[in-house]
Amino acid sequence: MAAAERALSVYVHWPFCRSKCPYCDFNSHVASGIDQARWRRALLAELDEAADRIGGRAVQTVFLGGGTPSLMAPATVAALIDRIARRFDLAGDAEITLEANPTSAEAARLADFAAAGINRVSLGVQALDDAALRFLGRAHDAGEALAAAAAARAAVARVSFDLIYARPGQTPAAWRAELMRALAHAQGHVSAYQLTIEKGTPFFAAHRAGEFASPDEDTAVALWQVTQEVLEAAGLPAYEISNHARPGEECRHNLAYWRHRDYAGIGPGAHGRLAHAGRVVATETIPAPAAWLAAVEARGHGRRRRAALTAAELVAEVLLMGLRLADGVAEADLRRRTGLAFAEALDARAVAALADARLIRLRPGRIATTPQGRLLLDAIVARLTPGRAGAADQNAGAANEAGAGSTTSKVRAAMR
Repeated sequence: MAAAERALSVYVHWPFCRSKCPYCDFNSHVASGIDQARWRRALLAELDEAADRIGGRAVQTVFLGGGTPSLMAPATVAALIDRIARRFDLAGDAEITLEANPTSAEAARLADFAAAGINRVSLGVQALDDAALRFLGRAHDAGEALAAAAAARAAVARVSFDLIYARPGQTPAAWRAELMRALAHAQGHVSAYQLTIEKGTPFFAAHRAGEFASPDEDTAVALWQVTQEVLEAAGLPAYEISNHARPGEECRHNLAYWRHRDYAGIGPGAHGRLAHAGRVVATETIPAPAAWLAAVEARGHGRRRRAALTAAELVAEVLLMGLRLADGVAEADLRRRTGLAFAEALDARAVAALADARLIRLRPGRIATTPQGRLLLDAIVARLTPGRAGAADQNAGAANEAGAGSTTSKVRAAMR
């Protein structure tokens, strides 16, 4: 196997939160009295099963997501990283990310997480306005968030400062001021997610009942434009729909999802994509924490699905993920994953029409969306791959833990 194909990312899902945010539709659960030692054993057991199945792959990135992984015991984090290092070929420069809440109690543990092996923190600040934080159901205030950002910078080399915008009543001027304030405390990476109202959440019911209103379309577009202008001017251009970074500070783990590289998913509801015998195999674990835990203790893993993806599913997934990125999809990557060239996979008339509309741009061996096109990603993929996008939508949950699902404005910050 070529070096690029040996590269592997590992995602570990911790499903527990102190409370459920009203916008959150992620696989997160409120529980008391979590048996940390039992959960540690189960996560390690599933890691061992994956290592036995996958073999000696070179792990380039590790991501501990949730839920709220900063509620894990630092000893659990250390044990997971140590087991990955022992069972896989963990790169010396591997990116190892922990998602964290900026409450005072969790910020105080960041140094312990760094000692356990974490070298990047994704901090769920979400807002620098106390009224907005209360509306979003957050347990911290703006002062705590900024103190946590300082603690994160002191603990690790790389920090992502995560924000939610398009909140009810938010104006472009207020959002510009909030972004400027954030930039005074952020480092090389800012994730700015547009608030979406997801079915099944308290916000969905409240929004439908008229308890609050989302910004109208013109305001939402203006807020997005402010995001691009302010962050690009600060040297953090958008490298993905909702993610901005200084060159070299991009999240390598999420790039593995968006570039459709191999990754293994550990923990309740985690997904995976693994090349095997010339095919790409999709995996998915049981989402309910108690059911997952019982399955692992009974058979060594909580997997509920393992299936090879069809060529049609792969084409749509590669495009749905890769066209989120500013640099788009390389034909070589599409061919590596599907065996197909652009001419075989894409509708030529749709390509021409979308290019004329300045929603996509074409370069030799590469296709990319324009900034305006990235806002219409689902519709663009449906036109490029007629009859295939629906298949991808079934499987695009594979990267939801990275905020890379089919909804372009997905609020990944809801994971905290």
